[in-house]
Amino acid sequence: MRYLVALIVAGVVTFMLFLGMQALITGGEGAMSEPVKGNVLDFVRLKKEETVQKKERKPQKPPTPKEPPPPMESPQMQNNDANAASNNFDFGADVSSDVDLAGGLALETSDGEYLPIVKVAPVYPRRALSRGIEGYVIVEFTVTKQGTVRDPQVVKAVPESLFDRAAMDAALKFKYKPRVVNGEAVEVAGVQNKISFQING
Repeated sequence: MRYLVALIVAGVVTFMLFLGMQALITGGEGAMSEPVKGNVLDFVRLKKEETVQKKERKPQKPPTPKEPPPPMESPQMQNNDANAASNNFDFGADVSSDVDLAGGLALETSDGEYLPIVKVAPVYPRRALSRGIEGYVIVEFTVTKQGTVRDPQVVKAVPESLFDRAAMDAALKFKYKPRVVNGEAVEVAGVQNKISFQING
């Protein structure tokens, strides 16, 4: 009797399971066949094409100078006195006073004439500097073939004998471009130069 009741209950349960499965299958087919509701948006990022422009730079022309460079001064003055700056005096050697007694002015436009290159400032005598004495000396000498000075002599001095030694020592250090005649350097005698001694202030 128990076995008969168990079989009946099992059959009823099995039948109910089949009905439930059938209901699920029919409901699932309808769900799969329905279209998807709603809108789908696709985002696509596009990269902007970058264009590189090359600029060509042209070199700029330098500005033209407004004024020409100043001309070079000749002759060159050199001061061999280490105490000249502290003693505060001026030395004036007038280039135009270089005179050849035999032929007039030596600084002519001819290419063969001698030209002063370097003139050295004399040492101001301490005795004259301490007393505030000024003056000048006219020195006569010979310009050699090498452009050096030989045999300096005092022609005129104001005051007398006070600046003679300093003027002759300075004249011996002068340098000249020698006179050229027919392609050869020659000596020039009787050249005179005025050396001035002046105190500033």
